[in-house]
Amino acid sequence: GTMTESNALGEDTIAYRVAFIGLGVMGYPMAGHLVKTGHAVAVYNRSADKAERWREEFGGAICATPALAAADCDFVCVCVGNDDDVRQVVLGDEGVLAGMKAGAVLIDHTTASAQLARELAHLAGERGIHFLDAPVSGGQAGAENGQLTIMVGGEEAAYQKAAPVLAAYSRFSKLLGPAGSGQLAKMVNQICIAGIVEGLAEGLSFARNAGLDGDALIETISKGAAGSWQMENRHKTMLAGEYDFGFAVDWMRKDLGIALSEAESNGTQLPLARLVDGFYEEIQKAGGGRLDTSSLLKRYD
Repeated sequence: GTMTESNALGEDTIAYRVAFIGLGVMGYPMAGHLVKTGHAVAVYNRSADKAERWREEFGGAICATPALAAADCDFVCVCVGNDDDVRQVVLGDEGVLAGMKAGAVLIDHTTASAQLARELAHLAGERGIHFLDAPVSGGQAGAENGQLTIMVGGEEAAYQKAAPVLAAYSRFSKLLGPAGSGQLAKMVNQICIAGIVEGLAEGLSFARNAGLDGDALIETISKGAAGSWQMENRHKTMLAGEYDFGFAVDWMRKDLGIALSEAESNGTQLPLARLVDGFYEEIQKAGGGRLDTSSLLKRYD
């Protein structure tokens, strides 16, 4: 059940029992923030050593299956790799739905398909469980600093209920419509990023060939309409040929694949996203799948 605690500010905060499924690059710190904000957290992770390391750092409880982690929890958060991984930890005898109590809220932070979100909302609803698809943006740094942006699909009442849990690791979250809307919003996010990173890569490549001082250039043009988060945060490392920051090419291709397939079904043309996806495929084939998305510049070196 729920318990009320006073935090450092002396305000009453409600502490919940929360399960967190998936302690990857994002899930590990997110689950940690839940502990730091006073919630009672039970975790499940496929590789037990990672869960062990997490418990040493944050306390909390490790469970042998997703269902056991979810038992008697008010909220169950999932943050795994793709649609198949989500199905694996949510459905079936050992899945979280089997262990969740009616009235609890299942929050999926995985970037997955909108179709899966709608399917899970339906299956959860049959058991009296609320479902929110809640993919995140902000990358590893955002997760570690508790500064993620969360795009949410689902029912208003479930979102309001989940808000204090989401607040543990986000600086902004918004309900964007019914189940699937969070995933669709994340697709838009990745479509926009693809074009921005490619534009920056071409600009820096041109600047280099033209003999301009990259740092002086960016200091000047970043103040105007060309400025972007990518320019601000990645130009230095791109110019230095360092590509081990943030979000891997392999994951971006997964996300763009989801967006491109959704675009086919809703009739959207995505010529630029398709082009950039092809560039990322070249980087993968050259062995750069683990490099971050700003490695588009490497194609021009």
